[in-house]
Amino acid sequence: MPRTPRMQQIEAMLADTPDDPFLRYGLAMEYSGQGDDATAVKVLRELIELDPHQPYIPAFLMCGQALARLGKENEAAKVLKQGIAAATRAGTPEALHARSEMQGLLATVE
Repeated sequence: MPRTPRMQQIEAMLADTPDDPFLRYGLAMEYSGQGDDATAVKVLRELIELDPHQPYIPAFLMCGQALARLGKENEAAKVLKQGIAAATRAGTPEALHARSEMQGLLATVE
């Protein structure tokens, strides 16, 4: 699948700031929007691993959704459970909202 100009732009910015979670998340969303869930999952997993102690919580939900679309329910469940735990640890209102969304998705893939 050819990369879109937006993907190329985000990749160029990532070359300067490779640890930027917003850029990585945006790149994953671009791949997902183009129907390339496999690459989106790869980028989201990299994002989750960037800072295991303070991961980017929305990445877990999006990764779980992409894995579910790929028919990989067991992998989706594993990622969602990790995300639920990370969101609980974070405890922010945003993280707790994401946790509830992950719990809902988890119920559909298990």
